[in-house]
Amino acid sequence: MNKNGPIVIIEDDLDDQQILTEIFNELPYGNKLVFFDDGVQALEYLTDTDIEPFLVLSDINMPKLNGMELRDKIHNNEDLRLKSIPYLFFSTSAEQKHVIDAYSRSIQGFFVKPSSYDKLKAIIIKIVEYWQECESPKYIKNAQQ
Repeated sequence: MNKNGPIVIIEDDLDDQQILTEIFNELPYGNKLVFFDDGVQALEYLTDTDIEPFLVLSDINMPKLNGMELRDKIHNNEDLRLKSIPYLFFSTSAEQKHVIDAYSRSIQGFFVKPSSYDKLKAIIIKIVEYWQECESPKYIKNAQQ
């Protein structure tokens, strides 16, 4: 996990993208934000670059490739799996089926987007600070070969 890497946010709602941008601009984290409107774009970014993101925050319901499908593709890609990138879901609701499906895919967190700006900001702070403190294996490209 690259704690200085970008935070990848996969969110097709432009208003939510704007709110998250405002929140991160108010916080002291130096991580670049990289937004994607759908899972296909995010997967291409994750697989076609050598960049090691710090976190992935993903919506579930998205066009082309939803969050669950994207998580499966990332988890089944050995190179991406070895990067130990925390993958968390942000959803407008927490249907029990979605929560169960998410954790069965080795998701690292499932959060409901609160309607309050301050509550969302508090959640973002907890997430980022938790993962900044968390230890993970050091990723070395092609270490398995």
